[in-house]
Amino acid sequence: MSLQKPLLPLIRASRTHKPLNGISRPIYRQLATAAGAAETATLPLAGIRVLDMTRVLAGPYCTQILGDLGAEVIKIEHPVRGDDTRAWGPPYAKHIKGDHTDGPGESTYFLSVNRNKKSLGLSFAHPSGVEILHKLAKDCDVLVENYLPGALKKYGMDYESVSKVNPALIYASITGYGQTGPYSSRAGYDVMVEAEMGLMHITGSRDGPPVKVGVAVTDLTTGLYTSNSIMAALLGRARTGKGQHVDVALSDCQVATLANMASSCLISGKPDSGRWGTAHPSIVPYKGFKTADGDVLLGGGNDRLFGIMCEKLGKPEWAKDERFFTNNVRVKNRNVLEDMIEAETKKTTTKEWLDVFEGSGLPYAAINDIQSTLSHEHVLARDMVKEVEHPTCGPIKLVNTPVKYSFSTPSIRTPPPTLGQHTDEILTDVLGMSDSDVKSLRSEGVVA
Repeated sequence: MSLQKPLLPLIRASRTHKPLNGISRPIYRQLATAAGAAETATLPLAGIRVLDMTRVLAGPYCTQILGDLGAEVIKIEHPVRGDDTRAWGPPYAKHIKGDHTDGPGESTYFLSVNRNKKSLGLSFAHPSGVEILHKLAKDCDVLVENYLPGALKKYGMDYESVSKVNPALIYASITGYGQTGPYSSRAGYDVMVEAEMGLMHITGSRDGPPVKVGVAVTDLTTGLYTSNSIMAALLGRARTGKGQHVDVALSDCQVATLANMASSCLISGKPDSGRWGTAHPSIVPYKGFKTADGDVLLGGGNDRLFGIMCEKLGKPEWAKDERFFTNNVRVKNRNVLEDMIEAETKKTTTKEWLDVFEGSGLPYAAINDIQSTLSHEHVLARDMVKEVEHPTCGPIKLVNTPVKYSFSTPSIRTPPPTLGQHTDEILTDVLGMSDSDVKSLRSEGVVA
């Protein structure tokens, strides 16, 4: 089949179901768009249209994943301010083209989570703007929003209202604490949820205060959970023909990602063991050690690997020392052993230690800063940094989509949009408005 033709049909048959009259027939669901361009035709979500009513991080990260996989993502932004993160800087990518070269530029925060999207500048304050939202919701497969529960009801954009006109819609709500429960009306931000739901208590150095993770990890895991749940709901819709409401809370996702730490507390009935820095509560040695010019992480995860580590450190006798012979005694003598190891690692540089451990089978790694990470030979070999042409900033580098497929090729097809960059295109091509209609809406401040 030519890649110039859509690989996803507009009409897709699912498994057969028996209606009340007992006759088996397939349920059909019309996809919102055809997979048109060759670049998107092979992607898993080609033909899926997403109405993105999110801002900041968890929601945009979710919809960026959907866009990477081929969905057409229409991002709704305030016509003047845009997404909150457009103002979060410095740093900014400087405008070198267009009418705003004297401004600060494009926020690097915004650029990090909004590729492969179209921007529609739209005001909810105008009835005409709400009408446009309703028309878009009717023509989309997925809607993602991150407003407080009930906030969209006054616009008729809550799930109950929208599902009446588009019962096949997958409607995902991202909130701090979910649609139900005693905290449901509270605004929830990543750092507050990290604190309240246990992550901050186990993060930081052993004797230091609780600290947040270096990136907003709860937002990111929530975005991942939401994108995964949306794709599962799309598969369910292909089978049943029905859409559904997906309720995703940062608090729930954070509790879920406590993983083995939560399991330990649930089974033992005891409090967690606190903060361990780079170390592990039940494996020794398994932490970062200072070198002459930085840090190196070493993982002696079992007795064999500990023996390799001792050999490479030039201390093979440690593996036979009764204080360190097995992991359970190494845990008991953690402080002594870790001090002995660090006394050795500090004698030479990180690079020299990496060369020593290369090919030994021992897990090890330099502790790199972000700039070093982005120029790392393996990161570059895996095509994780891409240069794209931005309409006002010119060539900019972005982190690429991470997952590789044998048939599909997810990529950065379009750079993060400028505010309202696709307003005319969406209103005319998707909703069928005339140029004069769009001009009138713009003069009234409905769109930008």
